[in-house]
Amino acid sequence: MVSIEISYTGDLHCEATHGPSGSVIQTDAPKDNQGKGEAFSPTDLLATALATCILTTMGIMARRLEVDMTGATARVDKIMSSEGPRRVAALPLVISMPAGISELNRTKLEAAAQTCPVAKSLHPDVKKTLTFEWA
Repeated sequence: MVSIEISYTGDLHCEATHGPSGSVIQTDAPKDNQGKGEAFSPTDLLATALATCILTTMGIMARRLEVDMTGATARVDKIMSSEGPRRVAALPLVISMPAGISELNRTKLEAAAQTCPVAKSLHPDVKKTLTFEWA
């Protein structure tokens, strides 16, 4: 179990403190939902969690394979629903990988990406598309 303490600091801002490390992040409501967009919004953090989880899960596999994926990047676009309750509707992701990774290891890394716990935790209505770019 990991505890995270969150405080509402006013004006649609929150501050979250990660219990084990003491690391702090701040959030703000997005501009399209009464905020100022001065920090990640909660739904931005959801998108970020998915992308970082995929890279981390791939990194675990890369470590097992003794493959260096340093320099890999991810881009995730957060698309909100246009109707009905406000929610994240889609999270298209592009993972760009460094050169020098064999076809066999590429296949294993792509399979590992599909096992990301954040992706497995999201409701199936959230459309997730994953594209790989191999250098």
